[in-house]
Amino acid sequence: MSKDCGNHGDSDFKQTCRRLLIILLGLAVIVGVIALIVYLVLRPTHPRFILQDATLRQLDLSNGSAPILSTAAQVTIASRNPNDRIGVYYDRLDVYASYKYQQVTLASRLPTVYQGHGDVDVWSPVLTGPNVPFAPFLADAMRNDIANGYLMMEVRIDGRVRWKVGSWTSGHYHIFVTCPAYFISSGGYSVVGAHGLRFQTATYCRVEV
Repeated sequence: MSKDCGNHGDSDFKQTCRRLLIILLGLAVIVGVIALIVYLVLRPTHPRFILQDATLRQLDLSNGSAPILSTAAQVTIASRNPNDRIGVYYDRLDVYASYKYQQVTLASRLPTVYQGHGDVDVWSPVLTGPNVPFAPFLADAMRNDIANGYLMMEVRIDGRVRWKVGSWTSGHYHIFVTCPAYFISSGGYSVVGAHGLRFQTATYCRVEV
């Protein structure tokens, strides 16, 4: 008799465990579905950046086996938040110019800003790079480009952003922006120099978050 009661107790325990497991699995599925719906509805679209203008004020390249490049430029960059329900905090944005992946100016830090739904912000930093050591093969490439009537540089932004949905704010995310800056010769210039080059057209930037 006591043996049957013991078996009955084991059966009740197993049924309770099964029910608890089913409830936990059901809750996990519900939470997963809710998380998926929230992600699909609110997933942030990357901010959009455009390089609107760029003016070279200085571009001096020394000769010799150890070239030195001095660069000064003013750029105008616009950013738009395309999200309907998500705001963006730009906590840090450092802008600099590069040529064939070599940084040629110091980084200029933009002011922090909150960008609401559909908001647009425009910055016009001055980028300077005095007496930057320049690889000889890059110096040859730059001279060759300008001799052919053009110069392709890049304006890059390295920073950190946060997303805001209602009263909730996310942690920090790294943002990296690359904007092609295409200059063409405005005259018969065949030597490196800022005065012979003008910005060709506004360009859309590649954004990685």
